Amino acid sequence: MGSASQANLLLQKQLKDLCKRPLDGFSAGLVDDSNIYEWSVTIIGPPDTLYDGGYFNAIMSFPPNYPNSPPSVRFTSEMWHPNVYSNGKVCISILHPPGEDPNGYELASERWTPVHTVESILLSIISMLSSPNDESPANIDAAKQWRDKKDEFKKKVSRCVRRSQEMF
Repeated sequence: MGSASQANLLLQKQLKDLCKRPLDGFSAGLVDDSNIYEWSVTIIGPPDTLYDGGYFNAIMSFPPNYPNSPPSVRFTSEMWHPNVYSNGKVCISILHPPGEDPNGYELASERWTPVHTVESILLSIISMLSSPNDESPANIDAAKQWRDKKDEFKKKVSRCVRRSQEMF
C-alpha cells in the first residue's frame, strides 16, 4: 500500500474518531469533503489564559506521506503569539520535521514523530496558547512584547479574542 493511501486511511480514521468522541477545546472537520488532506479546525482559547473565550480558526494541511512527516497548521483568525508567525503559521517543536534540529535548539525527541495524531497536535497548540515559548520565537515582536510590555501584549491578545468572537 502506498504512503498516500496509508495517509488517507489514517486521516479518515482520525477524523471519524474525533467526530465520534469530540474533545473539549477544539473542533475539526474537512475544508472540502473531497480532500482528506486539508482540515479546518477551531481552537477554543484555553480557560484562565489570555486567549480565554476566543474561537481561533486554522487550517491543518497534511502531506501525502503523513504520518511520516508533520502537517502544517496556520491560523486564519488573527493571532498574536510568540510561537505564531505573522502569516498565522504555528511554530512548535512537534510540527518540525523528524530528526536532529539543524539549528541545535531542539532535541530529536521533541520534534515530529509518527505517533502524533491530530488530537495530540491540537492539544499541543492549546498548551502553546497557555504557555508561550519566547526562547525561540516565530514572532519576535510578540515575544519581545510578551517579555517586556505585558500590558500591551494583553491588550493586543484581547483584541484578537474579541475579533474571533465577532467572526464566530
